[in-house]
Amino acid sequence: MKKLPFLLLLIGGMALAQKPLFVTAKVKAATVYSNSAEIFQSTSVVLPKGTSEIVVKNVADYLNESSVQIGAPSTVTVLSVQFTNNYMSEYKIDENSTEVKKVRDSINIVEKEIGRLTNALNSEAKTLELLDKNQQVSGTNTGLNLAELAKVVEYYKAKRTEISDNYDALEEKIKKWNESLVRLNTKLEINTKNQEKTSNGKLILQVMNDVAGNVDLDINYLTPNASWEPFYDLRANSISEPIHMMYKARVTQNTGIDWKKVKLTLSSGNPTQNNQAPLLQAWFLRYASLGYDKDGVYDKKEYALNTIQNDAAINTGYRAIKPANISSYTTINENQLSVSFDIDIPYDILSNGKAHSVSLKEIELPASYKYYSAPRVEKEVFLLAEISDYSKYNLLPGEANIIFEGMYVGKTFINPNQTSDTLNLSMGRDKKISIKREKIVDKSGTKFLSSKKEQTFTYDITIRNNKKEAVDLMLKDQYPLSPDKDIEIELKESDGAKVNTETGILTWQLGLKPNETRKIRISYKIRYPKDRVIDNL
Repeated sequence: MKKLPFLLLLIGGMALAQKPLFVTAKVKAATVYSNSAEIFQSTSVVLPKGTSEIVVKNVADYLNESSVQIGAPSTVTVLSVQFTNNYMSEYKIDENSTEVKKVRDSINIVEKEIGRLTNALNSEAKTLELLDKNQQVSGTNTGLNLAELAKVVEYYKAKRTEISDNYDALEEKIKKWNESLVRLNTKLEINTKNQEKTSNGKLILQVMNDVAGNVDLDINYLTPNASWEPFYDLRANSISEPIHMMYKARVTQNTGIDWKKVKLTLSSGNPTQNNQAPLLQAWFLRYASLGYDKDGVYDKKEYALNTIQNDAAINTGYRAIKPANISSYTTINENQLSVSFDIDIPYDILSNGKAHSVSLKEIELPASYKYYSAPRVEKEVFLLAEISDYSKYNLLPGEANIIFEGMYVGKTFINPNQTSDTLNLSMGRDKKISIKREKIVDKSGTKFLSSKKEQTFTYDITIRNNKKEAVDLMLKDQYPLSPDKDIEIELKESDGAKVNTETGILTWQLGLKPNETRKIRISYKIRYPKDRVIDNL
């Protein structure tokens, strides 16, 4: 029986040891991918010797449980890790900071005082109401003589004045207390807003500790609710200067926790993609033709768009990159599979689903400027900036804002995933160079020759340089190609163009003086069976 108190004490101690230890994790750094993020957090906890359960609050609302890694001292063994965003505890947890608790206590005191004063105000109002009713009764009592009536009136005046003064004083006090309550509620709202957003996500750790004491824990995991995408600002003052490129990123996260003063790394990799190497299967040929639509008809316009865009490269030289201020804060790491940007400036990225702009690098791109037009597709002239050896800039596909000569002129798209040696950046449309493509009716027409139909097409392209300086223009047009031996095509007139017989592309390199007008003529003849119809001429 003497051992019973000791046994009860031991059981009580075991019960206390099983109570979860609650800690809050802080975000230190984040590596953001195109469709996910790896978050690095830290916390500390005072652990007793033996087995404990730790509930880590303020982790992402959704995470890949298999990706969770726990860094702990050698004296601590992590037995299990479990994630939940719906943790219910029987133990009361104080979720309020000290400052917020002080404000809430003050609000409670003020509300009680307002309640006390309101009760006193109601009492005075009832007393005044009762006094008025009694006065009415006294006034109708004909048994009172004049002296007694004068005393009643005097008492009524004094008492009513006293009660009215008390009522007014109470109203003034209630007004001031209400003003104090408004200020306290505003302060509470500000204090709450200044706190970092905390999530419902929690990690439940079962650990075994060899030595009691304070333990630091490092936690990292993958979460799907974050992303980034590159975008650019392209600035050029004139066609004689290089392009100033600001390499930027739009970072978005909705993990449930705010990232405050975190070290950001942006990576082009994708940790969630399937990494299984592909296997080759048997390769069986089938009939198909590039440049045909779904009905097997040759699609000239689509073919023109593809070939003109792919045939627009011009070689140029380059100069060294001039370092800029923002570049010194970003380290670019390139490996076999991805490119990452380590940013030394700490950033705040709130969990609100909104895009946050992050500056990565400033680059001066040595450019060769050319004007370009393909009037068969679009009757406007475009300014192209052509960048050689562009792979060294670690560019990624993304949208770009164009500012030329101090004015915003629109958007373009940078696509470094191409096979040509030169990266073409479209800097916008130049309205000061006009271009017109029109069919010459008297040089075009249709003839019937026995079993054949012969059609001739002749076009004049007129270009005028309305600028005060000379320009170099790359002009492209095309003639159709034959997908069938029964269709004969003859290029009759190309006006000195460089002809690509494989694509049907005609290219002219034109130098236009200020206010000069130039006319180019092309003509081609098509002969095919007269019982057939070509519907895309």
